[in-house]
Amino acid sequence: MAEQRQRAKRTVHRGRVESVQHVTPHMVRVVLGGAGLAEFGVGAATDSYVKLLFPPPGVDYPEPFDIDAIRGERPREEWPVTRTYTVRTWDPRARLLTIDFVVHGDSGLAGPWAAGARPGDLLRFLGPGGGYAPAPEADWHLLAGDESALPAIAASIERLPGGRTAHALLEVAGPGEEQDLAAHPDVHVHWLHRGSRPVGAALVEAVRALEFPPGEVQAFVHGEAGTVKELRSLLRVERGVPREGLSISGYWRLGRDEDAWQSTKAEWNRRVEEEEAALIAAAS
Repeated sequence: MAEQRQRAKRTVHRGRVESVQHVTPHMVRVVLGGAGLAEFGVGAATDSYVKLLFPPPGVDYPEPFDIDAIRGERPREEWPVTRTYTVRTWDPRARLLTIDFVVHGDSGLAGPWAAGARPGDLLRFLGPGGGYAPAPEADWHLLAGDESALPAIAASIERLPGGRTAHALLEVAGPGEEQDLAAHPDVHVHWLHRGSRPVGAALVEAVRALEFPPGEVQAFVHGEAGTVKELRSLLRVERGVPREGLSISGYWRLGRDEDAWQSTKAEWNRRVEEEEAALIAAAS
């Protein structure tokens, strides 16, 4: 019998809360540090993300923490609950990791944790993952998303090459949620205020109305899944943007928590790709 290949043990990082700041009324910035980040690092991606691990209420884990043992030996209801968040910044010299959290009162899991975090609190996480970075060879760049994509878009803006036009379209609840972004003069930041409109309506409208500069675009489009589906059709079918020019995905979906969304995301994406292929074929 062939020897079975063992799965590589995953590194669980442990960050200590160094500071907590309300960047806007609904965005909380948490900076993590400490010796538990000794093995953490990010690559070239500007959409790097981590999987935060929250123990269910009343559940404690022995040290050293071993997520594979926990998932192999304990019932599922005792597994850590994961939530995915973008790395806003990583300072390898100071070994400080900054994560921005969208907070809506007591709704959700990670947002309330961030709002109540205090220096010295500990947070375990896996990662990072990620796959997008602004390509210097692109003629121009399009960055579009809601609050969930704002950290990745902000990180990307800071890495956009000079001399290339970029349009960043950011939908937020209102004027109070705008942030100062380190954009060079060729980056045009468009803040879109949702107000009482449905999530994504202002973003889709703005992308549709945007006058595309000449040349090949590299687009980063993330946020609510239904909105992203509309924008994907707009870009691929109506605008003819090639698939390789897009980084596009739903970070979340209205009416579903992350567990429910992640369990259906692959099937959702498959249907979206099939619909897209049919529309492109009909238009050709």
